[in-house]
Amino acid sequence: MTTTHSTRTPLSARRRYVAGVALTGALIALTGCSGSGGGSGATPTPSASTAPHSGAGAGAGASTIVIGNFAFSPARLTVQPGATVTVKNNDSTPHTVTSDGARLFDTGNIAPGKSATFKAPSKAGSYSYICSIHQFMKGSLTVS
Repeated sequence: MTTTHSTRTPLSARRRYVAGVALTGALIALTGCSGSGGGSGATPTPSASTAPHSGAGAGAGASTIVIGNFAFSPARLTVQPGATVTVKNNDSTPHTVTSDGARLFDTGNIAPGKSATFKAPSKAGSYSYICSIHQFMKGSLTVS
């Protein structure tokens, strides 16, 4: 009868060590990418409606865009010509609302927890906008 003895060589111990360090590093990196919300990674449902919103019921043509989780809510907003639009930054990083293309409106940097306003263009039409800091953030302002 032969018995096989399992002997661990220094190389296999080194491999386990390197694998453990790599796994720990990966977990730390993933935790860092998850943000401060501690959520499950799923995109939360915004509390404001993402349907087009008219400023008519908001008093004197005022409308609001809320920024959260690197998204504009609503993503499509309809206002009257020259309406005042308030932008509230509920995110943990600065953002802007800047007309895409010609600079028809720009809030400048809005610090986390702060608000800014801009006047909608006086000419009817559809105007796309972005966050000039995070250009993947896009929205649309319809003036009618």
